[in-house]
Amino acid sequence: MTFLVWMLESKMEVTMFFLRGFQVSQGPRLLLFCLFLVVYCLIICGNLLIITLVSISKNLHTPIYFFISQLSISDIFLTSDIVPEMLPILLNNGGTITFTDCMTQLYFFSASESFECLLLTVMSYDRYVAICNPLRYTTIMTSGHCLILAATCWVFGFSLILINVLKTAKLNFCGPNIIDHLFCDLVPLLELACSDAFVVHLEMYLLGIPNVIIPTTIIVISYIYIILAILRIPSSTGRQKVFSTCSTHLTVVSIFYWTIFSVYVVPTKGLTVAMSKILSLLYTVFTSLVNPIIYSLRNEDIRKAIQETIHKRVIW
Repeated sequence: MTFLVWMLESKMEVTMFFLRGFQVSQGPRLLLFCLFLVVYCLIICGNLLIITLVSISKNLHTPIYFFISQLSISDIFLTSDIVPEMLPILLNNGGTITFTDCMTQLYFFSASESFECLLLTVMSYDRYVAICNPLRYTTIMTSGHCLILAATCWVFGFSLILINVLKTAKLNFCGPNIIDHLFCDLVPLLELACSDAFVVHLEMYLLGIPNVIIPTTIIVISYIYIILAILRIPSSTGRQKVFSTCSTHLTVVSIFYWTIFSVYVVPTKGLTVAMSKILSLLYTVFTSLVNPIIYSLRNEDIRKAIQETIHKRVIW
């Protein structure tokens, strides 16, 4: 009889997952809920501000600001996929999510991250052309070329990840259905699979080549040429001025890849579950928050556009 019950349970498919969240007392729960609600509002407002400024300010109608606006769209997309579902989980010390919603969240979250990897690579190429080939910059980075590059990032980012997510959805999940995480991330999800997930793990590492390894290599090579070009400038003032044109992008790239490598590349055996959750929040929510802050505070053109827009509204 016991064997029969075990056989029946093993054939049952999971239709709901339970996301545990942080599992803390009521005070910290309310604090975390309010904190991430405020952070989410700041992310939406900050990135919408960037998109609006790039759209209405003629001074920002350049390739690099077009790519920055695409990055802001991706950040809004990413956080809107995770945070609204995460808020009730933080407030209630856990919550359920359907299998379909979990796979949907996994897909859009992973695709947004993949797109951002590719877009940051394109932005490094833009900085390389601007610094190493300034006389040909306007002929190379035309509006049509920029649209093609951005569209390629969107298509490849959302297409490559689809393969891996479909394979994950086909795995057999027969229980337990408790995901000790804040959202449906691939690694904790695969730990619950009853069927062999070797193929999915293999695809995940193979997809890391076009999604992470190649973009990282291109970015490193681009900045090697950029640094060599800057070192050839005779005056220190000139070197500082040229470097300032790519320092913002370099800061964003460093934060993004540091958090990504901390979660997926560096061994996590010594990390606690809580630390793994915090690192996951860093490369999803934290990067989406700091990106518009960095581009606003460290970019003179953005600051001027904000001042001009405020000045026009006051006069009107």
